[in-house]
Amino acid sequence: MTTETINQNRTLATVLHLSVFTKYFIPMGNFIFPLLLWLAKKEDPFVDKNGRNAINFQISLFLYTIFLVTVGAALFLFFGIRFSMIEPFFFEHDHFEVHEFSHAIPFIVSAVILGIIFLGLFILEIFAVIMASIRASEGEIYHYPLTINFIGSGESGAN
Repeated sequence: MTTETINQNRTLATVLHLSVFTKYFIPMGNFIFPLLLWLAKKEDPFVDKNGRNAINFQISLFLYTIFLVTVGAALFLFFGIRFSMIEPFFFEHDHFEVHEFSHAIPFIVSAVILGIIFLGLFILEIFAVIMASIRASEGEIYHYPLTINFIGSGESGAN
């Protein structure tokens, strides 16, 4: 393999990792663009491994987000039912009133914890994608944290 081919593969792997940021401009871009780039040069082992890692990380983050949204919705329903049992809601045009602030504290704490976890996932994604891009440009493989390996290596007898 020539040096030019190796540099092209490094560049492609770097762009593949950075392409997940297209989700901020194009819905589902974090899946579409890395998948297209990965499938274009899948036969190269370096690009293949980087593509699998990037897509596995995006799928994992998506599932973590779905889980957190589900937990948040369940907590919202739970506390909504609990508040309505304790005291009636007073709905106005743009807000509601709870007369006892102490009844709202568990809801507020839960919302803050979920918000911190969402922020942590966002920061993790930014940091991990940038680190993966830097490592790919240096010719190294980056192993994303908290990744569930959905797309395996494709080799028979692999671990």
